[in-house]
Amino acid sequence: MDVLIQEAEIRQRVAQMARRIEADYRGREPHFVGVLKGAAIFHADLVRELTLPLTIDFLSVSSYGSGTASVGPLTLDKDLEDDIKGKDVVLVEDIVDTGRTASFLFRWLPKRKPASLRLCALLSKPSRREFPASPDYVGFDVPDRFVVGYGLDYNQMYRNLPYIAALRSPNEEPSIAHSEHTATSEP
Repeated sequence: MDVLIQEAEIRQRVAQMARRIEADYRGREPHFVGVLKGAAIFHADLVRELTLPLTIDFLSVSSYGSGTASVGPLTLDKDLEDDIKGKDVVLVEDIVDTGRTASFLFRWLPKRKPASLRLCALLSKPSRREFPASPDYVGFDVPDRFVVGYGLDYNQMYRNLPYIAALRSPNEEPSIAHSEHTATSEP
């Protein structure tokens, strides 16, 4: 693996994103919907950084099989528990890659009549975008490599890494090789 984003950089960027969200939602009570499983760690860290009143929920969509490519149609595996009608919803994603999942959810969630709907993603791969999906809040842009760590996985492994790393090869066993930060972050 090649480390792309160090743990301290992630913490700093999540705090910056929280300050921007707080400014945008001042005087309101946003509802943060995490997309499981990948966004669970980012979602938890983000909402802990926020000082405004908020509520949370989770949903799950299947888009990956046991490898590095999407397989078959998207399916909703876990629906929301809360009614979002009239709520300011912030959809929290681990990564917006092709945009397939975000695009699917941005067609489905408005049927629930939220007051507003925004997308917050820790990572974005604009070079791979195939579906319309533009995050309102982005932590880092990453290169076109398969990334793991901080909730993102390969075959359910590596979610617990405190940093973001790129696999050198899907079949290669990990041997952490630290590299310079190659991701770019939004100011």
